[in-house]
Amino acid sequence: MTRTPITEHPRPTRRTLLGATMAAGAALPLGLATRASAAAKDPADGPAPAAGSTKPAPPAQLIIPPPTGPFCVGTVDLHLVDASRPDPLTPGRPYPLMAGIWYPARDADRYPIAPWMTAGTFQAWLADAGFDPTSLPVPSTSGHLGAPVARGGRPRPVILFSHGAHDHRSDTTTTVQELVSHGYVVVTVDHTYDAFTQFPGGPVLSPDHNPADHIPMSPSDFAADAPFLLDRLQDIAAGHNPDVDRRPLPDGLPAALDLDRVGMFGWSKGGTATALATLADARIRAGLAFDGPMEPTITTDLDKPFMMMSAVFTRDADPDAQEFWTHLKGWRRYLQLEGAEHIAFSDAEGLILPVARILGLDQATVQGLVGTMDPGEGVRIQQAYPKAFFDLHLRNRPSRLLDGPSAEFPSVQFVS
Repeated sequence: MTRTPITEHPRPTRRTLLGATMAAGAALPLGLATRASAAAKDPADGPAPAAGSTKPAPPAQLIIPPPTGPFCVGTVDLHLVDASRPDPLTPGRPYPLMAGIWYPARDADRYPIAPWMTAGTFQAWLADAGFDPTSLPVPSTSGHLGAPVARGGRPRPVILFSHGAHDHRSDTTTTVQELVSHGYVVVTVDHTYDAFTQFPGGPVLSPDHNPADHIPMSPSDFAADAPFLLDRLQDIAAGHNPDVDRRPLPDGLPAALDLDRVGMFGWSKGGTATALATLADARIRAGLAFDGPMEPTITTDLDKPFMMMSAVFTRDADPDAQEFWTHLKGWRRYLQLEGAEHIAFSDAEGLILPVARILGLDQATVQGLVGTMDPGEGVRIQQAYPKAFFDLHLRNRPSRLLDGPSAEFPSVQFVS
């Protein structure tokens, strides 16, 4: 495993954005909202406490924006071990990973809702940002744990996802759920030692918590997880269970995987990893980078379809992004989000306005945190453009969204 330190361009990080929110008087972290913030109070929450009452208000319910497609969403966690790579912290042991498979499901309502993160990782994530780790419930997703796979049709295209630096595999669940609801299987992974992650029965691992144990993780290290995941998916398609704890896989999963139609996307460092993995693995047919810095500089030509979507790491501001663009020799698109910040590609984008209503943040404060692009448009961008890209290159379904500017998405600029 490469241990070369990576010097990234300065950018607004999750920690600095959360800190700015706290400085503005926030009681909740950026990217989390109560149900009441998105709509009028639901009577199912019960009556509000009377003025002066000591009765606590009902617990907040935190919800990731739901998908729009016709399929219900199922998900299952995988505890994996890559015997080909040593664990950098424990010589003599193989490299462990936690992954998640998200897939179109049936009978989903009979199965429990999947949390955004495990309780332990969510609490560590909050604590790392300076919050009371027990102050909030874990957000809910639209996924149902272990639900059987939807029947019918041919096997479904598979998409891998690579998260941002010092983050977790759930950081773009809005996009993941959207793709799944339209018939894709999406595989997410915690890049161990640069992620908030937890193995079954083990402690929470947090990036940078202990400098003595810090393992510098390059985009190449992230990218190395992609072929390993594809190998394990091949095992599943052949009827084997790669989970080291032998937890059961959802009914119908092996037959649902079309490993001849594979794509990949990633955010930030994961966007760079997507470029590297798409270059290195012939099985990955198309790649999509969400605001990837493309550092270290990539100088190898890529003749597969690739789309860059940028907010901060634009070709004008980031020489590495511009250099990578010149090496795209196949189908390519470069889309720039006007007025957006880096988190326009994360789950935070869809929840900032409800947070602002709860906290009484004014427009100037919100724009200082997330930019001037309408966050509602940001969520729709996360849902529409990845689907259009993978529909074209994995399903041969053209979309006008990829041909030029759309009145529905005024913030998306096409740059030649």
